[in-house]
Amino acid sequence: MRKRKFVVKALQTSGLFLCLSGSICQPCMAVQGQTDKSKSITSVEQTKIKVSGKVIDANGEPLPGASIQVAKSPRGVTTDMDGTFSIDVNKGEKLEISFVGMQPQTIIAESTKEIVITLKENADELDEVQVVAFAKQKKSSVVSSISTIKPAELKVPSSNLTTALAGRMAGIISYQRSGEPGQDNAQFFVRGITSFGAESKKDPLILIDNVEMSSTDLARLQPDDIASFSIMKDATGSALYGSRGANGVILVTTKEGKEGKVNVSARFETSMSAPTRNVELADPITYMKLHNEAVRTRNPLGLVPYSESKIANTIAGKNPMVYPANDWRELLFKDFTLNERFNFSVSGGGKVARYYISATVNQDNGVLKVDGKNNFNNNINLMNYNLRSNVNINLTPTTEVALRFLGNFDDYTGPIDGGSELYKKVMWANPVLFPAVFQPDEKNIKTKNILFGNAENGNYLNPYAEMVKGYKDYSSSNIMAQVELKQKLDFLLEGLTMRAMVNTTRYTYFDISRSYSPYYYAIGVYDKYNDAYTLESLNEGSEALGYSEGQKNVNAAMYMEAAIDYSHTFAKKHDVTGLFVYTMRNYLEGNAGDLQSSLPFRNMGLAGRLTYAYDNRYLFEANFGYNGSERFAKKNRWGFFPSVGAGYLISNENFYKNSSLSKILPKVKIKATYGLVGNDQIGSEQDRFFYLSNVNLNDGSKGMNFGTEGAYSRPGVSISRYENEEIGWETAYKTNLGIELSILDKFEIQADFFSEHRTNILMDRASVPSSMGLQAATRANVGEASGKGFEVAVDYNQYFSNGFWMTGRGNFTYATSEYKVYEEANYEDMPWQSHVGRSLQQTWGYVAERLFVDEYDVANSPVQNFGGDVSTMAGDIKYKDINHDGQITELDKVPIGYPVVPEIIYGFGLSCGWKGFDASVFFQGSARSSFWINPSDTSPFLGKQRALLKAYADDHWSEDNRNIYALWPRLSEKTVENNMQTSTWFMRDGSFLRLKSAEIGYTVPKKKTQKIHLDMVRIYLSGTNLLTFSKFKLWDPEMGGGGLGYPVQRVVNAGIQVNF
Repeated sequence: MRKRKFVVKALQTSGLFLCLSGSICQPCMAVQGQTDKSKSITSVEQTKIKVSGKVIDANGEPLPGASIQVAKSPRGVTTDMDGTFSIDVNKGEKLEISFVGMQPQTIIAESTKEIVITLKENADELDEVQVVAFAKQKKSSVVSSISTIKPAELKVPSSNLTTALAGRMAGIISYQRSGEPGQDNAQFFVRGITSFGAESKKDPLILIDNVEMSSTDLARLQPDDIASFSIMKDATGSALYGSRGANGVILVTTKEGKEGKVNVSARFETSMSAPTRNVELADPITYMKLHNEAVRTRNPLGLVPYSESKIANTIAGKNPMVYPANDWRELLFKDFTLNERFNFSVSGGGKVARYYISATVNQDNGVLKVDGKNNFNNNINLMNYNLRSNVNINLTPTTEVALRFLGNFDDYTGPIDGGSELYKKVMWANPVLFPAVFQPDEKNIKTKNILFGNAENGNYLNPYAEMVKGYKDYSSSNIMAQVELKQKLDFLLEGLTMRAMVNTTRYTYFDISRSYSPYYYAIGVYDKYNDAYTLESLNEGSEALGYSEGQKNVNAAMYMEAAIDYSHTFAKKHDVTGLFVYTMRNYLEGNAGDLQSSLPFRNMGLAGRLTYAYDNRYLFEANFGYNGSERFAKKNRWGFFPSVGAGYLISNENFYKNSSLSKILPKVKIKATYGLVGNDQIGSEQDRFFYLSNVNLNDGSKGMNFGTEGAYSRPGVSISRYENEEIGWETAYKTNLGIELSILDKFEIQADFFSEHRTNILMDRASVPSSMGLQAATRANVGEASGKGFEVAVDYNQYFSNGFWMTGRGNFTYATSEYKVYEEANYEDMPWQSHVGRSLQQTWGYVAERLFVDEYDVANSPVQNFGGDVSTMAGDIKYKDINHDGQITELDKVPIGYPVVPEIIYGFGLSCGWKGFDASVFFQGSARSSFWINPSDTSPFLGKQRALLKAYADDHWSEDNRNIYALWPRLSEKTVENNMQTSTWFMRDGSFLRLKSAEIGYTVPKKKTQKIHLDMVRIYLSGTNLLTFSKFKLWDPEMGGGGLGYPVQRVVNAGIQVNF
C-alpha cells in the first residue's frame, strides 16, 4: 500500500500532475465558474454546498494525492497528506474519486457532513508484491507458505524486536525467559523444533537485506526502519538457502527512499517498566519458625538455629542491627524504572537519487538500587545507538546502485554477575542472620567503607554486598556496509535483469569489570540493657576498585551475491519468471583460540527458481539449492536441495466469477509444496571438520610423572573426536498444503497443514561397547525425527460510512514433533524408556504418586535410595515403581508433562479508530507446554541460608498438616536427595493467556498541525505484558523453570510521533 503513496508523491513532483491539481488550476476553475454562472442565469439556481471528508484504503490508511473530480467538469481537488479534502460543488452533482492502483468510485454530493470514502484495490493495475528468497513475486502467484506482518504491528514499547513476535504471525513458536536489559531476547522457532542434535542449530536463518545476521541483530532492528518482514516456512520458500534453510527463514528488508519531497519523521517514547510478577517470600518471623521446624521434624533432638527470644525480639522490632529482618528484594530492587527511546528518519529524493537515513537511541535501565557511598553506578544502563543509511542512485535509465550502511552500538553498565544472578541470590540468602549494612559503632564512626553484614567466618551470602561491590562495562559494535548493482538487460531479452551485491560486516566486543572486596562485619558484643553493640571485623577487604579484563571478540564476514532475474508475460496469459543466483560467505574469527578456529569459515552455493502462471489461475514453481560446506569430507561436501509447488486460483475461473459463491468468497486459492532443505550447522564449535580427528599431543591429564618424587612429567596424547568421512548435513523433507480465502471482502484467511521428516541427525553411537577402549564417543548421522501441525491466520477489515473503522487479526499455530529413529538400548520390554514416538522437547522423570503417609508406608513401599545424608521419611515424595522390581531406579523414568517448547501459540487482536482517535489491543497465548521447577533451586534453609517461598510456607507437609498432596514435602535444612529428583511433583503447566499489548492514540487534525508547519502529530499511550491469566502463580509462567531470574517486564509507555 505504501508503494501507491510513493507513486503519487512522484507524480506530485512532476509539472503535469501539478497542473492537473486543484491548487494550481484555480484560474482555470474561476473562468469555468464564471461560464457556469452565466449559464445559470437562464436556469434554476443551484444550491451550493461544501463537501469534505477523507479518502482511505482498505486498511484504513489515508490516500494522499487522491483525485476528487466533479463529473463532466474540470473542477477538482486532490487530498492532502492525511487523505482529507474539501470542495465546493452544486448539490446533486456527481464526484468521481480515483487513485493510482485503486478502483474509482462515484458519489453524489447531497450533504455537508464529513464523509469517509474507502477505495478498493484494482488488481488489474497494481498487484501486491511478496518478498521471497532473493527476489519479489506477485502475491497472487505465490505458492509458498509465507507469513508477513506490517512493521507497524511490531512497534511495541521495547528496545528488543524479538519480544514482539509471539502470537503475531502464524508458524512462529516464541517465548521470552528473561526481562533483563541486554539479556531479554526471545527464543523463537519456525513450526517448532524437529532436530535433536545436542548442539545443532534449531532456530531459523535470519536475513536482513539478504545478509545473514544473529538473533541479537534482529533484536536491535528498529520497526521504523523495516519495509517488509516475512517468514518462509516450507521447502519452496527456503530451498534456495539449501543447507542453511531447514529451520525456516526470517527475511527482513529495510526501507529505501522514494522519489518526492523530503519526509522527516521523529518519534519519542518514555516508559515505566516493572516486573509482571515478583516471587513472594515468607516473612522473617515465619522463616525462623519454619527453619526451626525443619530441624526438629527430621531430628527431634536437633539444635534449633533460632531461640524463642530472638524470634520474640524480632517480632517486637528491637534493634534491627542485632535482630535483622531483611526483605532482600526490597533492599536490592526498585519497584520500577524509566526507559527512553528516540527515532529520527529522513527520506526523499528525485529521479536520479533517493535516500532513507535514520538514527535511533534507546536507553534501558534496570531496577537495581545504588548505594550512595559508592562513586559508581551498579544499576543496569544499556544504551543502544542505531544508524542506518540506504541510498539508491540511477546511474543510467537501466542501471541502479544501492548503497546501504548500518552501525549498531551497545554501551552497557551493570552488576558484575548480571541482574538475573542477583535475583537468584535473593532466594539464596538468609533474611535474619545479619543486616545488609551495619550502622557504625563507636569504633567505626569514621570508617569510610561500607560496613557490610555477615556472620561467623564471613562466608555467608550478602546479596546487597554482591550487588554494590562493583560494576561491569561492555561495549559492542556491529558495522555493515553493502553495495548492490542492478542492471536491466532488456536490450538483450525483455524482462532480463542482472544484479550483484557485496556486503561486509565487522563485529567487536569487549568487557571490563571493576570491583572491590567488601568489608564484612558481625556483632561482637551486644549490651542488651543499653541497646549498644560493637562490631567485629571478619575479613580484610579493599577500598580501591580492582580491574579485570573479560572477553574480547572480533570477527569479520564478507558476503557476495550475483544473480540473474527474468520476468515476462507472453500473450497476456503466460507469466514466466526465472532466477539464478550464486552466493559465497567468508567468516573469520579475530581471536581464535586454536588452529582450527583461526581458519576462515566458508560456504558457497548456487540456487535457482522457475515460476509459471497461466492466466493467473494455474500456478507452478520449482526451486533448487546446491550448496557446499567445508565441514564435511569431499564426497559429502556438496548437496542438492530441490523443491516444487503448485497452486490453483479457483476464484479466477470464469465459471466461478459468474456464480453466486464469488460474492461470498471472492478469493479461493489452494496450493501444495514439497521439497528438501538442509542444515549444516550441527555439532559444537569444536567439531569444525568432521572428517579429521581432534588430537591433543600435549594433554597433561594423560601424561606420566618421573623421578623419585614425581618431579618430572611428560604430557600424553588424547583424542576428543574420531574422524568420520560419512558425516553430512541434516536433511528435512517438507510437505505443505494450504488454502487462501477471502470472505465478503472483509476477512482474509490462510490455513496450512504441514509435515516434515528430518533425517541424518548427528548422534553418539550407543552400540559401541566401552570394551573397545575408545577415548571419545563415536558419532554418525543416524537420528531421525518428524514434525507436523497446522496453522491458521485471519485478517479482518471493516470500514463504516461515519468514519469509524475496525481491523482484526488472529492466528493459531499447532506444531508437534517426535523421535522416529534414536540411537539407544533395546527397550522392547520397557517401552516407556524408549524415545521413539516421544516429543523432542519431552522431559523425563519419575511419576510422583503422593507424599508418604507414615513410616509404615515408607517401609512397605518400593525402595527409594537416592543417597545423601537424609533418609526418606513420612512427608517425602513417593514415586511409582513402573517396572515393578521393588525399587525406584532410572528404569522407572517415563515421559512427564508436555514438551518444554509450547506446541500451541496463538494471538488475536482488534484495532479501531474514529475521527483521529484510535485504539488497539492484542492478546497472546501459549498452551501444551510444561516446565519443571528444580527443587534444588527453591529448597529453603540449606546451609543455614536459602529463603523460603511463601507458597511453600503456606502449603507444606508437617506433623500438623499431614496432607499427602501438599505443595512442598517435609521440611529439612539439609538436601533431601529423594525430593530433588526430576518428577511430576514439580512439573507445572506452562499455559497462559496474556494481554500482550494495548494502545490508544490521537492524531491531531491537519488544520491545526499546519499552523505550526507540521504534517502530522500523533500522541499515544501504550503498554505490553499488561495482564496475565495462568494457573501458575509463583512467577511469570513464560519464564518457565527459570523463574528466579530477572522477571519479564510490564511496560507502560507514552509517546509522540511528528512528521514534518
